[in-house]
Amino acid sequence: MKYLIVGLGNIGDEYRNTRHNIGFMVLDALAKASNIVFKDGRYGATATLSVKGRQLLLLKPSTYMNLSGNAVRYWMQQEKIPLENVLVVVDDLALPFGQLRLKGKGSDAGHNGLKHIAATLGTQAYARLRFGIGNDFPRGGQIDYVLGNFGEDDRQAMPERLELAGEIVKSFCLAGLNITMNQYNNK
Repeated sequence: MKYLIVGLGNIGDEYRNTRHNIGFMVLDALAKASNIVFKDGRYGATATLSVKGRQLLLLKPSTYMNLSGNAVRYWMQQEKIPLENVLVVVDDLALPFGQLRLKGKGSDAGHNGLKHIAATLGTQAYARLRFGIGNDFPRGGQIDYVLGNFGEDDRQAMPERLELAGEIVKSFCLAGLNITMNQYNNK
């Protein structure tokens, strides 16, 4: 069975460690722990991870956040991956830093990457792993916050949260959406 695991982010050094790039960070940590490397390709960088007979295609779109749906659609079609085997890893302002929440569908909550994926696929019924980045910013400061770097406390907690996110990704592919939500959504 094949799965498409999409980490949302923006390409370029200026975005590398920003809150908005947590999707890239989760996939990078998963790849590093598995000793696999990303290769640049059409619409993004990909790496293939085998987990107990499952093939996980990890994708970091090169389309910038606002056009993420183009990369998702291309790789779903290219690899013949059904919608129920797609998982999008995304930053979420509504959750405190490091809180992880897996959902089978939902609104885009104002997130431009999710908005474009839903518009491109014609549905919001795809799984997403929301990684909390907190919302400690003054009124009108959302863009600067999201495109800013993590604070020291968050950076220190990051390795453990990235590892847990990787466990959730693997569980989604091995145990399925519902079992994984029940097991991990309150950790």
